[in-house]
Amino acid sequence: MVKLDDAIIARLEHAGHKFEILVDPDAVERIREGKLDMEKDLASEDIFKDAKKGDKAGEDAIKEVFKTDDLSRIVTEIIKKGQIQLTTEQKHKMVETKRKIIISTISRESINPQTNAPNPPARIEAAMEEAKIHIDPFKSVNEQINLVLKELKPIIPIRMEKVKLAIKVRGEAYGRMYGEISHEGQIIKEEWGKDGNWMCVIEVPAGLYGDVMSALGRRGKDDIEIRKI
Repeated sequence: MVKLDDAIIARLEHAGHKFEILVDPDAVERIREGKLDMEKDLASEDIFKDAKKGDKAGEDAIKEVFKTDDLSRIVTEIIKKGQIQLTTEQKHKMVETKRKIIISTISRESINPQTNAPNPPARIEAAMEEAKIHIDPFKSVNEQINLVLKELKPIIPIRMEKVKLAIKVRGEAYGRMYGEISHEGQIIKEEWGKDGNWMCVIEVPAGLYGDVMSALGRRGKDDIEIRKI
């Protein structure tokens, strides 16, 4: 369980009743996606009407509102429909963590369409500050990236894009290189040639394709051929 000092209060008020739980702030987004871990995410398995005072909610009130006594369903509903009580420090930490992930993701998966070169993280961060972009601590990175891009486009030339790489690997090196290649990108096509060589096409973020080609070239040496298509 999360430590009591590290937990936050999630509160739901309905039909004149108030229900509170003590939950790990880092778990809120995951719980909203239906991925609750009862043993790790809660500081207590009690449902409170006032968590600070330790006053528990009555069983009758719980059943009246939630129509169940299944704790996991009750916790999930409180998180999805209720309010999250963050301290200023907790909110700042969560926002900064999300901001860094969003900047890193956009830098990795976008290009400047004028130059076809990646957008450096520092440039994206500066543009986000100029646009005064607000990061929601509880929305997922994927939910927010498109919104951030919309705000960035009037400020910097930017486009999210994937690049396809065609790769040929000598048959003798297939076992050694397959894991390396699948780790670097998504394999969308593969086949064995009559000459015994393995060929594939992978998709990688546009901002990373140069690094991927260099990395695979170093690891594969004379056993691999790579080209952008």
